Amino acid sequence: MTNLIDNTKISFAAIKENLLEKFDKTHSAPLVEAMLNYKKLPMTGFHIPGHNRGLGVLPEFSALVGQDALSLDTTDEFDNLGTLHPATGAIEKAQILASQAFGSRKTYFVTGGSTVANLALAFAFTSPFDEVLIGRNCHRSVLTGMIISGAKVNWVIPKKLNDWAIFGNIEAGDVEEKLKNNRNIKLVWITNPTYEGVVSDIEKISEICRRYKAALIVDEAHGCLWNFSSKLPKTALEFGADAVVHSLHKTGGAMTQSSMLHISKNSKFEDEKITHALKLLHTTSPSLLLLASLDAARANLQSSNGKKMLDGAIENALYFRNEAKNIDKLQVLSDENIDITKIFLKIEGLSGVELEYILEHDYKIEVESASDEGILILSNIGNTREEFEYLVNCFREISKKEYLKKEMKNKIMPLIDPEIVMNLREAYFAPKEYINKNDAVGRISSEVFALCPPGISILLPGELIKKEHLPYLFSCEKIEVIKE
Repeated sequence: MTNLIDNTKISFAAIKENLLEKFDKTHSAPLVEAMLNYKKLPMTGFHIPGHNRGLGVLPEFSALVGQDALSLDTTDEFDNLGTLHPATGAIEKAQILASQAFGSRKTYFVTGGSTVANLALAFAFTSPFDEVLIGRNCHRSVLTGMIISGAKVNWVIPKKLNDWAIFGNIEAGDVEEKLKNNRNIKLVWITNPTYEGVVSDIEKISEICRRYKAALIVDEAHGCLWNFSSKLPKTALEFGADAVVHSLHKTGGAMTQSSMLHISKNSKFEDEKITHALKLLHTTSPSLLLLASLDAARANLQSSNGKKMLDGAIENALYFRNEAKNIDKLQVLSDENIDITKIFLKIEGLSGVELEYILEHDYKIEVESASDEGILILSNIGNTREEFEYLVNCFREISKKEYLKKEMKNKIMPLIDPEIVMNLREAYFAPKEYINKNDAVGRISSEVFALCPPGISILLPGELIKKEHLPYLFSCEKIEVIKE
């Protein structure tokens, strides 16, 4: 079978020319416009970056990424492009437009991914005297934020989809029970959707948080497209979450490690606190390429062309899901509370890791991730129907073949309720030692152990290590524990 990607000739020059031709017809992108002016009217520079518009780099690297990209690699101190902290000029205008597009009171551009956004929220709004309720399926950056702040963490365990070996939604009733039994909790931090697209009832959770006077942060990193289509779930900003994080680089079309942090219109949080936190944690030399890509992604999603792309991604997802019903052995995770563009599937008789290997080596297909049971495929705004038709045909072939079953020694994500015996910060900074992994049962972990993707912790500082953890620690021989 032929890989369609290998046979498709793409003219990037034609794409670029087409984008520039359509630029004026789309929503304004002030930072992109400023970068275009910067490119048209170059100045002699005696400042960072030292490669001076690409003249001081390895020729092979210049040929690889292109002279245009290198000539635009600058930071926010020069050429009237504006500054990030504090936001001024074209950067400030771009952030205001993003705020309007997403419906926030204030939106911040972040070039350290949603990791820096989560760290800043923890740094700004939690302290060693606070108690925070966090979903067990949070990203490791949320844990790192708690290590920085020293806040005491209470855990709410998501629903476990054991047949799929993944975490599901967080039940609103579980959140209410935690808040009812511990009135010291003043902040709830939920990940929604899950990495695999399962959606929690944020509207109800938000209402519960208001009733118990607790702030709500939603790590909506994987839901940045929701605001731009009525066919997708509603964003937490609509339901009154105090702060929401979006990874525009994941599915929104921005460059890698480009994210947005939104403070909602009726948020309890003070803008000044998050501004100061971001200034402390963010790089002092933010990439204008990454910042402009956020502006471009927002403008594209608001444009008629971007809407067609998003409609196409949704239609491709529905096409695949419909075709999958007629493929033997293939199962697709389906639920009324799911982002349909995230397709989590499995094939009878194969682990997710095995299926990922088959797709990559036999069909030249790369997927988002593999778990114990299945794989995650994203229907992106950049995918074509032809690619999905090829994918469907690949699964038809795979379903008819017999593969030698291998015993899975390495596993991805344990669905284990954490037994926490020490505060995160206390455990992280406690005296520690490295011991053999097999001798670690009954000891207390002192490190965040998380595979990325999805970045959910297998072990966290202060957690009691159990025998059930060991199959998931395959990448290390020794493990860091609290010294006895």
